[in-house]
Amino acid sequence: MTKNFKLIIEYDGTCFSGWQRQKTDRSVQGEIEKALRVMTGQKVVVNGSGRTDAGVHALGQVANFHCDTRLTAAVFLKGLNSLLFEDVVIKDCRQVPDAFHARFDAKRKRYRYRMLNRLIPCALFRQYVWHIRKKLDTGAMRAAMAHIIGRHDFKAFEGSGSPRSSTTRTVMHAGLAETQRDHLDFEIEADGFLRYMVRNIVGTLVDVGLVKISPDDFKAVLRSRDRGRAGITAPPQGLFLVEVKYE
Repeated sequence: MTKNFKLIIEYDGTCFSGWQRQKTDRSVQGEIEKALRVMTGQKVVVNGSGRTDAGVHALGQVANFHCDTRLTAAVFLKGLNSLLFEDVVIKDCRQVPDAFHARFDAKRKRYRYRMLNRLIPCALFRQYVWHIRKKLDTGAMRAAMAHIIGRHDFKAFEGSGSPRSSTTRTVMHAGLAETQRDHLDFEIEADGFLRYMVRNIVGTLVDVGLVKISPDDFKAVLRSRDRGRAGITAPPQGLFLVEVKYE
């Protein structure tokens, strides 16, 4: 009997080439599929809600797979966690309707980008933050962020070489929180994201925080649809896929 299972996955992206299966390099999708093959003896395809790049982490990646099996969701949850390395954890596994697809049914995603804003770097958590030495003007950054709320063309923040039929997306929320001393968390929720969109927005917001450009300049970058006018692509280690939302 073919069943459809939904997974919620947490992973540390430090040692991965990204989510997507690779021929030689280690990937999150590839590791889960290998574990499923051990459990079922079948070649199982795992569909993720979307790709994360090398070095990017996830607190709530969602995936699904179809499998002809008598095994239950509880057995898969226990078995996968026993077979996977410690940098990947299946937080939840449940059987869902056959029509469910982790990617095509996703309605919103929420990302978090973490920054360490102080002169001295950190040793223990360096793989999970972007260290920025100069003091950031968070007020100016928040003023700039207001311009991305709503439905806009985000072509200026799309990674080069990755054209899509549409670069228009709707951002429902964008916020900047000082979670602890010297730590800043940028969070954004939208109905979809372009490749490198979050990291390119963050890189440009940091330019605002460093007073290289103004909040109005940030707005002009957004409207320009010109990637060349935006800031650098923020490094991957500060980025976390927090949650994927469905109906």
